[in-house]
Amino acid sequence: MALPGEVIVAPDVPAAFARETIDAFRGRPLDTFSIALSGGETARRCYEHLADTAGSQIDWWKVDVYWGDERCVPHDDPDSNYHLARGALLDRVGAANATHLMRCAEGPDPYQLRLGDLGRIDLVHLGMGADGHTASLFPHSAALDADPGRLVAMNDDPLGNNPYQRMTLTFAGIARAALAIITVTGEEKAPALAAIAGGEDLPASRIASEQVLWLIDEAAASQL
Repeated sequence: MALPGEVIVAPDVPAAFARETIDAFRGRPLDTFSIALSGGETARRCYEHLADTAGSQIDWWKVDVYWGDERCVPHDDPDSNYHLARGALLDRVGAANATHLMRCAEGPDPYQLRLGDLGRIDLVHLGMGADGHTASLFPHSAALDADPGRLVAMNDDPLGNNPYQRMTLTFAGIARAALAIITVTGEEKAPALAAIAGGEDLPASRIASEQVLWLIDEAAASQL
């Protein structure tokens, strides 16, 4: 068995993420480029590296920014994925053509309609938790079994390991991506990666899109 997609074991995952993002931008089929961002410390380091070392290679006025998931907290809360992306990336590159925030108070339908109008997302960036969750699709959670037509859902962690209610892309929403990049770092993620490679049905094992790319460091890959 293997991880579902191409796997690159990278000595510097943020640098590899920046390279792949630049390549995706350069190879975009339309003038604009859509990207859905993630949260967590690995994502923070990826966005800081992209902004500081490669941001000038992307015309950010052609980039439309979406989110793969969001915690239901105020957008200026340190736990907000928007807050993370703004500090690590958006403020550093100046701006983007458009930023489409997930707003929990509105429910998932407005974001569902927005993604339906978009059609295809050029790049969805995902992470993976030590429990094997990706976006805010947690083990044993309701959104894992969302209707195939449902692109965005509200979700909670039924095991209580991840705080806050969330808004998240479903697997069908992620499948709209031309490219899904999953960045995974740290030895605490190694057991979940090994379980997925061994065929265990963890949420991250269900990621599918036109192209799926795993960027993992040596620590995370240590049990593969």
